[in-house]
Amino acid sequence: MARWTALLALAAITAAPAPCGAEVIYSFRDRDGVYHFTNVPQDSRYRRSGTISSSPSGLHRVVVRGRSSPAHLTFGPLTAVRTSSYDEHIRIAAERHGLPVSLLKAVMAVESNFNPHAVSEKGASGLMQLMPGTAHDMCVGDIFDPAQNIDGGARYLRYLHDQFGNDLEKVLAAYNAGPEAVRRSGGSIPRIPETQAYVRKVMALYDAYLRGS
Repeated sequence: MARWTALLALAAITAAPAPCGAEVIYSFRDRDGVYHFTNVPQDSRYRRSGTISSSPSGLHRVVVRGRSSPAHLTFGPLTAVRTSSYDEHIRIAAERHGLPVSLLKAVMAVESNFNPHAVSEKGASGLMQLMPGTAHDMCVGDIFDPAQNIDGGARYLRYLHDQFGNDLEKVLAAYNAGPEAVRRSGGSIPRIPETQAYVRKVMALYDAYLRGS
């Protein structure tokens, strides 16, 4: 994922104590080559990377997919990002598929940080990070078109809701790891660190959007 609002270039980060109005940022690269950044590390793999200016929301997180080095990356606040460019598409998709607007925003935030051009090294693309096969199955003709991508992601979430009895944690686990992975785990969240972290992050953002924070 690339071209977020430039708040901090990682090449310029130092390990100095955080100044007033700034927060310490931690990061790690997982086994899939995905970089994770946060100011609230909940995983032993996180290591201090530097600082970033604080925002009223308090929580910052970014996932950078398919990059060999974080040296040229920039990132900014994630929680409760204003998504005015896509709000109408989100509202329409949420109403069409019977899902909360806050849920679509939370999934989109974690999946792509609202970058419509995001592509993972595994091939997941667009705002909702749809795999090409899933996009086809969900009637998405142009995977990078925001309206189609959001509708496809919402349609897939609706399908997963119906498959897993509206158990949101299972739905999110299936969105991340695939429904078969959930079924192989006896209908529970797979014991995959990435998937378990993904579910926690989306649930936290979903709650934040519901509260309007």
